[in-house]
Amino acid sequence: MKTRVAVFLGGRSPEHDISVVTGLQALHALDEQRFAAFPVYIALDGSWHVGEALRERKNYLPDASTLRELQRVVLDLSPNVDGRGRLLPTRGSGLFAKPKAIEFDVALFALHGLFGEDGRLQGLFDIANVPYTGMRQLPSGIFMDKAATKRILAGLEIPLLPSATVSRPAQGLVPKAAELERGMNGIEFPAVVKPMHLGSSIGVARAANIEELRASLPVIFRLDTEAIIEPFVENLVEYNVSVRNVSGRLLTSAIERPKSTEALLDFKAKYLSTQAGKGGSKQAGAVSQGMLSLTRDINPELPGKMQENICRWAKQCFSALPPGGVPRVDFLSNSKTGEIWLNEVNPCPGSFGYFLWEASAEPILFSDLLSFLIQEGFAAHRLTQLPADPTHPDARLFERRA
Repeated sequence: MKTRVAVFLGGRSPEHDISVVTGLQALHALDEQRFAAFPVYIALDGSWHVGEALRERKNYLPDASTLRELQRVVLDLSPNVDGRGRLLPTRGSGLFAKPKAIEFDVALFALHGLFGEDGRLQGLFDIANVPYTGMRQLPSGIFMDKAATKRILAGLEIPLLPSATVSRPAQGLVPKAAELERGMNGIEFPAVVKPMHLGSSIGVARAANIEELRASLPVIFRLDTEAIIEPFVENLVEYNVSVRNVSGRLLTSAIERPKSTEALLDFKAKYLSTQAGKGGSKQAGAVSQGMLSLTRDINPELPGKMQENICRWAKQCFSALPPGGVPRVDFLSNSKTGEIWLNEVNPCPGSFGYFLWEASAEPILFSDLLSFLIQEGFAAHRLTQLPADPTHPDARLFERRA
C-alpha cells in the first residue's frame, strides 16, 4: 500500500501564489513508487478544495467555472485514534447522499506565510491528531515572528541587528511621527522597515527619514499587524542556507548568494524570477543551472571563516527550538566590512530549498528530500501520542466508567 499524501498549497496569505508553485513542484517530485499524492488547494478566502484539475499549473488560480468542478472539503476534527487524516466533502453527490470522507496518511505542508507557515495550521492538525511535515507549532510560530526570533536567539553568539517594532494602530493608518521617533530604539536613518510575519521580501522598504518610514507603513499594515525596523545594511549581500536533522546529526545545505543590482532585494528580484521554471525534477543536478544561475550563486567562494560561521550559526538557530523540517536561515552582510547578521528564518522555504540540498556536501534529490520530510513527520507524530486516558491516577476527580 502506498502512503497517501495530501499536499496542501495556496492559503489565505500574501504568499499564496508562491505556495502554489512550491506545492505543485512537490506534488510532481514525490516518489510515485512509495506515495499516492493529491493536492488540497486552500483558496484566498480560506476554503479548501480537492480535484484533478488542481494538479495542473494552468488551472491556477481557479476561476469560477473550475471551482464548480472541484470538491470543497473540511478537515475532520472528530476523535481520531488511527492517526489518519480525513477530509469531509461539504456536499454529497446526490440529494440524500452522505459525503464520503477522503482519507490520507500525512499532510505535506507547502504553505508560506500567514495561516499556513506560522503554526496555526500545525496546531489544527495536532488537534486532529494527523501527521504533517515540517516544523511543529511552537517553532513555526516563533520563527515566523521576526522580533520573537531575535528574543529567542539573543542569548546565543549569533550576530543580530538591533530592531524596533511598530504595531498597526487601532485608529488611523499609521502612528504619528513623534510617536514613531520615540519608538525607534536608537536606530538611525537610513533604516529598513518590513512586515513582522511575512517573507519573500514582500513589503520591505528603505526609509531615509521619519516621513518616508511613515509612508511605507500603510502597505505593510494592509498585510500584517506589526512592522519591524532595522538599520539599513550598506553594500548589502544576502546569504541563505538550509538545515535539517538526520538522526541527531545536523546537516547544512549549500549556501546561496542571491544576485541583485538593487540596494534592496525586492520580491520579484529575490524570489519570483527563480520560480519561473517548472522545477521539482527527480533527476540529479536538474536545477543547478538555467534560471537559478541567473538569479543566484550556489556555493560561492566566501572570505575567511564566513562559510564556517554561517553554517554554525544556522545550526545554533535551528537547535534553539525543537528542530524539524528544512528551514532556511537567511543572513545579511556588508560586503565591504565583512560584517554579517542573521536576518530571518523561513520554516518552510520556497520550493523547500531543494536546489540547495541537491548542491550540498551530501547531495540529496528533491524526491528524497520530500521522503525525508514525510518520514520525519510520522516520527514527530508518534512522539506526541498519549494514553487513551492521559489523566494521572492521582489527578482523577471523576469515576472512570466502562
